[in-house]
Amino acid sequence: MKKECRVCKNYEFSSIIQKRKYFKTSAFVFYYQPKKEEKARIGISVGKKLGNAVARNKVKRQVRSMIDQLYTFDEWYDTILIVRPVYQKQTYQQNMKEIESRKTKLDRQGKEQK
Repeated sequence: MKKECRVCKNYEFSSIIQKRKYFKTSAFVFYYQPKKEEKARIGISVGKKLGNAVARNKVKRQVRSMIDQLYTFDEWYDTILIVRPVYQKQTYQQNMKEIESRKTKLDRQGKEQK
């Protein structure tokens, strides 16, 4: 995932989360809003309940790899992905399916809006 496709600033995270448009799964919470720039952007948040810094960074790397496989970054929305503690109890494939199913749901929602 390239740097220009990431939400990095705290105020950007806050503005997307404050819109209160979200989907919940067992391992993730997806906050979204229509994109403001050319490319869709994604932010990843991993809380301290998932472990120490090494464990959290591993989770972020895994989620980034899932995003690289699923996203084309021409979607109509910016996303904040909050990882929940259940993530570590599931396999990589189960977590991937959760992201994929929510992404398709968001894509369908975008087509309905147009």
